[in-house]
Amino acid sequence: MLDLYSRLEVQRYIGRVPRLMQTRAEALARIAGWRDLAQPPHPAHPLHEVWAIELGETGQPVGTLLLKSIPASRPAHAPDAVPEPSGDTEIGWHLHPDHWRKGYAVEAATAVLAHALASGLERAVAVTNPANLASQRVCTRIGMTHLGRSDAYYDLDCELFEIRA
Repeated sequence: MLDLYSRLEVQRYIGRVPRLMQTRAEALARIAGWRDLAQPPHPAHPLHEVWAIELGETGQPVGTLLLKSIPASRPAHAPDAVPEPSGDTEIGWHLHPDHWRKGYAVEAATAVLAHALASGLERAVAVTNPANLASQRVCTRIGMTHLGRSDAYYDLDCELFEIRA
């Protein structure tokens, strides 16, 4: 976790200003937060989880895959407001640079989406930084439709993709 999220090449497209993870304590806090994602008292959605992407033959972790609630952008008249849930489910992935361009994001996202859609999820979205062409290619390879530029989430202009059941 720390090795993955402390790298600028991984974080550069996440958020308005990249924030590099600095300490083991931050990594453990992120893991704990993700474990709580679908657990009471925060049962946002029974399918919302975070998975480790691991190599099948060795079990070596190579990244993460998220299926979670995506926050709506805040209204322009209330930029300091707490972001509200949008009601939409986001899929996202972060892989260690040593494992880019090997198909792992596509394989993991395809499996998670198949499970989620078969379990009743009606729609998932993905948002990417407009410059993140690699993630946009993953979106199209997993069957998502490009809806264009949107500022509906995270207070950012992103390329928006969706997939429906």
